[in-house]
Amino acid sequence: MRQMNLKARAKINLGLDVVSRREDGYHDLRMVMQTVSLSDHVKLSVTKSSGVRLKTNLRFLPADRSNHAFQAAQMLIDEFGITEGVFIELEKCIPVSAGLAGGSTDAAAVLVGMNRLFHLGLSQEQLRERGVKIGADVPYCIMGGTALAEGVGDRLTELAPIPDCSIVIAKPNVRVSTKYVYTHLTLDDATRHPQIDRQIEAIRQGDLREMSRLCGNVLENVTIPAHPEISALKEEMLAGGALNAMMSGSGPSVFGIFDRREQAEAVLAALKASPGKLQVFLTRPYNPPREG
Repeated sequence: MRQMNLKARAKINLGLDVVSRREDGYHDLRMVMQTVSLSDHVKLSVTKSSGVRLKTNLRFLPADRSNHAFQAAQMLIDEFGITEGVFIELEKCIPVSAGLAGGSTDAAAVLVGMNRLFHLGLSQEQLRERGVKIGADVPYCIMGGTALAEGVGDRLTELAPIPDCSIVIAKPNVRVSTKYVYTHLTLDDATRHPQIDRQIEAIRQGDLREMSRLCGNVLENVTIPAHPEISALKEEMLAGGALNAMMSGSGPSVFGIFDRREQAEAVLAALKASPGKLQVFLTRPYNPPREG
């Protein structure tokens, strides 16, 4: 049986700015994205019976056409007339609905894996063109590494890798509606926008402290008032020595950047021991090898 094992890595937003609201209801964004080593595990197996079958380790996670991984496989089967089927075994480690692109990175891994298993010959750019039909973060998850994402998140520019560091990620036990966050976001003259261009320059210079200082997420203006737990997590990470701490995406996950691993490990232990149902991880930046 032809099989393939892949890692579907999470992302964090080192900078997230909303530039404007579009006429189609979406928003124009400028985001500095970073892949981290925290990952789901995706196993693809070619089957003689046609169609897609999906199994996950989380009972509450749908295993049908509403799952992004399922959609990715079905898209390529339909487009290329693949008569064989595929069995997807998805082991979730990335928290669900956390602002870490868990569903998008699973879809990206399936697109990459299907392309290889069935010898479809699609370039990364062609995979990204298909991925955006599933979700705005899927093209970035296919690319991975450090990147500037613009538009709805589908226009990508590769950036220099950020310096190595320790990153603590904590997800509180709250649900955040991305639609609610963007609907209630106010953009006016009082809005404080993160300095994306300056952060990109700090990354180019390999200046971890300056890059971290310039971290900013305009969506915190909506999510934090609704969920003060996020602010408390940021404060605890900063008190523990984080260069900066910020919400990822529309939340509720918070990450802290540390230049000293022992400080990150101490914060990790403290968060694990704290009351409340926190999901906590110690991870680091991941940048894939580039072609050429």
